[in-house]
Amino acid sequence: MKQRVITAVIALAIFIPILLAGGVWLEVAAAALAAVGVFEVYIMRKRIIVSFDFLVTILGTLALVVPNGFYRGWFPKSFSRLDLFYVFAVILLIITVLTKNKFNFEDAGVSVVSMLYIGTGFHYLAAVRNSDPGLGLLMYALIVVWSTDIFAYTFGRKIGKHKLWPAISPNKTWEGTIAGIIMALILSGVYMYFVPQEYSMTTMLMIAFVLSIMGQMGDLIESAYKRYYKVKDSGNILPGHGGILDRFDSMLIVLPLLHIFGLV
Repeated sequence: MKQRVITAVIALAIFIPILLAGGVWLEVAAAALAAVGVFEVYIMRKRIIVSFDFLVTILGTLALVVPNGFYRGWFPKSFSRLDLFYVFAVILLIITVLTKNKFNFEDAGVSVVSMLYIGTGFHYLAAVRNSDPGLGLLMYALIVVWSTDIFAYTFGRKIGKHKLWPAISPNKTWEGTIAGIIMALILSGVYMYFVPQEYSMTTMLMIAFVLSIMGQMGDLIESAYKRYYKVKDSGNILPGHGGILDRFDSMLIVLPLLHIFGLV
């Protein structure tokens, strides 16, 4: 517990100023976090880090993380992040040929999904903060995710009896899940009372309801692939807390939804 507290204090002392500063500072931080996330995927899979496919996967991820306007002046006007991502996906497929399937189609598939999952998630960490709604909207998302996580865990331990999905995450319960959603709605509602958002309270609460559910799904998604790879944590960069993917599993699903819902 002491190690967890120390790590949390240090991490917050570094992360909060970057979050408040936003701009290029957060864009660089998002890129660094994404690169570590890809590293963790390769370690979980027991893949060789010093390899061409790892380099391509890192570059493809970073191609998605960077801001939308990053490519202006470098490529044709119609060029986008997704175009460059496609180029790197094709390169991964070419590697399957060049290596005579030592790096095969399934390996390429995992790398492509990792690029999309990690790259898009961390892209919107910076994009949400640097948008017009800015820090207020990002705090709304963080409150939904953190309150869901904290109260789902707390109520699940105290009153949880009915397992949510034991084959994937044996400790999660329906009672905890429901309590997490309710508390996320309450706390996000209180936040929006003091920090009004662009849309109505009713609309934002409906979105918070979906975000709370999908945040927990993001947690379950990470539990699923960790269970598949037979690891307890995605990494050990954060002593007592695991890896970067362990800390951002919910946010990687929630943040892109803010864009899909038209908030960014």
